[in-house]
Parts: sequence; structure tokens; C-alpha cells
Amino acid sequence: MSKHCQLPRLRKKLDYAITYGSKDDAFSLANEGLEAAKKNKYSGEIEYFLGQLDILSENFDSAIAHFDAAIKFNPFDGGSYNDRALCMAELGKIDGALAYFDKGIEVEPDYATIYHNKGWLLNNIGRHSEAITYFNKALELEPGRAVTYDNLADALFNLEDYKGALRAYRLVLSLLQPGECEEIREQIMSQMKIIGKLISHKR
Repeated sequence: MSKHCQLPRLRKKLDYAITYGSKDDAFSLANEGLEAAKKNKYSGEIEYFLGQLDILSENFDSAIAHFDAAIKFNPFDGGSYNDRALCMAELGKIDGALAYFDKGIEVEPDYATIYHNKGWLLNNIGRHSEAITYFNKALELEPGRAVTYDNLADALFNLEDYKGALRAYRLVLSLLQPGECEEIREQIMSQMKIIGKLISHKR
């Protein structure tokens, strides 16, 4: 398999492992990506996967340096802008993080993950309506993103749109792979029960 096929596939698998898998799985995939990048002598991808390993180890300043290097090798790598922004958010640099999400959107406007993550940050800082706009854009680009429906449900819940939140959570459950993510399923079902009670009280 060529680097052009293998490395994007590994990036996608790593993103899924970080969201729904274990930290061990994520480390394994990041190391696999790093070895593949080294084998192909693809400097930008080497820096990208080094940055991923630093994120997993919570070395956010070091990760930022690797993503900056990755961006120098490939200025159109939305993933590196995205993950740099996530590191800045972890370090409490919210305005800078939002700016880097925007830079990533500018260079790779069809990359669903970056819209999702900007929405995630906006939701976390209380800008729920704006967050929904970005979640919807991510879903327009990639309709089967369970994690985005999950975050959309949370934003709708924060805006007291309980019926909308319930619909979004049901979509998450329909998209998750059978037998996987049982803990997340349980959390969602528990939240859905709470929402059901809130809807009943509003009648």
C-alpha cells in the first residue's frame, strides 16, 4: 500500500481510537503511522505522528512544535492545524485555538473533523448556537459521524432543545458499531432517560 493510501487511513483509525477506543490502541496506531512515515521518508507525516504521540502523552507544547513543522512541510494539512488548535485549547489559549481552527478550515475546507472540533470548543465555552452551526457543517461533509451527533446532542441539551437532543442521541446509537463503545452507549442511554423526564415535566 502506498503512503498516499496508508497514512490517511492510519490518521482516520487513530482519530477513531482516540474518540472511542483505548489509549493503548491510540499509541499503537500513532507509532504505526510514525513508522510508515519514516519508511516512506515523508517528513510532514513524521512530524504529524510525533505530534500525536506528544498529545497522547499530554506534552502539548512539544506537540505544537511538531504540528508547526508538519505545516511547514505541507501548508494545506488541515489535520495539523486542527490538532495544533486542540493543543492550544488544552493549554487554555482559547482565542488562539479558534484562530487555528479557522486557518485549518481555510486550507482544507472539506475536512469534517476540524468543523467538529471547533464546534466542540465553542460548546465548551458556552457558545452553543455557534457550535451547532459547526457540527451541522461537519455532518454535511460526513453524515455518519457518530461523535458529532453526540456533541450536537450536548449542545442542543445546553440550549434546552430536549427533543432535538434526544433525536441526536438516537442517531449516535444507530451509528455506533454493535458490541463496541458499551460504556459510551450506557452514558448516552442514561442521558436520554434524563432528557425524557425533562420533556415530560415540560408538558
